[in-house]
Amino acid sequence: QVQLVESGGGLVQAGGSLRLSCVVSGSINSINARAWYRQAPGKQRELVAATGNGGSTTYTEAMKGRATISGDNAKNTVYLEMNNLKPEDTGVYYCAAKRWGYSGYDYWGPGTQVTVSS
Repeated sequence: QVQLVESGGGLVQAGGSLRLSCVVSGSINSINARAWYRQAPGKQRELVAATGNGGSTTYTEAMKGRATISGDNAKNTVYLEMNNLKPEDTGVYYCAAKRWGYSGYDYWGPGTQVTVSS
């Protein structure tokens, strides 16, 4: 089992910044990738950023240049730093993890709300 808990969401004005955190616990060695997804009201969940154990990273086109995914192995935490936020970035942000041998992300946190005003 892998448990993920997000924090750091909140209300921010357009142009502002946020850093989301995700604490990972449980069978950490069973996962080979971590990611951040988001879901806006009335829309499908979409990938924001992902990172593999080898350090590779992927970003959604809308967030390239405005987001950075990183990790702190000592704290078993993955971060998502977002800058120059826009109202369309509003949504529930989820931390996710993928297991070795699986093609999809099958561990999910409960989510944290991000609201960008203006």
